[in-house]
Amino acid sequence: MINKAPQSKEDNGPIPHLQKEIALLKQGYRFVAGLDEAGRGAWAGPVVAAAVILPLDQPDLAAHLAGLRDSKILTPNQRERWFDQIHSVAIAAVAGAASAELVDTLNVVGATRYAMEQALARLPINPECLLLDHIKLPAIDLPQEAFPKADNISLSVAAASVIAKVTRDRLMAEYHLIYPDYAFDRHKGYGTQTHRTALAQHGPCALHRMSFAPLRGLF
Repeated sequence: MINKAPQSKEDNGPIPHLQKEIALLKQGYRFVAGLDEAGRGAWAGPVVAAAVILPLDQPDLAAHLAGLRDSKILTPNQRERWFDQIHSVAIAAVAGAASAELVDTLNVVGATRYAMEQALARLPINPECLLLDHIKLPAIDLPQEAFPKADNISLSVAAASVIAKVTRDRLMAEYHLIYPDYAFDRHKGYGTQTHRTALAQHGPCALHRMSFAPLRGLF
């Protein structure tokens, strides 16, 4: 059952739409996957990517997603509500992850590609075309369009940004139970003063990206 779209007070932000998806549908691509990531700039934790396929032939699809924005514009509560709404609307919505160790081994762009490839591999339906924010996937033999600020333009990518962000935030809250000294439930691994103070007091844990400043060369 498709629920009513969550109301957002953040409607002053860019409004994603379905123009790119509908243009691809007219070209014969029924299953267009939007992809986005969360956590590229964090000092700790995984990079998480999501892939979302929307039912582009559903006439009222845009109405069910009215108010959806890039996850960075939405509040945490709004993201949680949209997470459920996207799952109720989408044909498929899945996530993949690359660990901090992979970020250090592959670099953050390589780890982002890995996480996106993991998300695509978990889709129950094979996508026919991809829409991505900035990063293309050379290892994936599918038509792809990567463009700046895709999460502000494409509803599929905006939906993927929410799935990736909520999935990662939930993971970091779980990691807080294992590593309570770092307050991962509060800053989600990003470079806040609280995080910097915890690093000074306790040093890094297994979730930290040792190739990132301020950890690189200090521990």
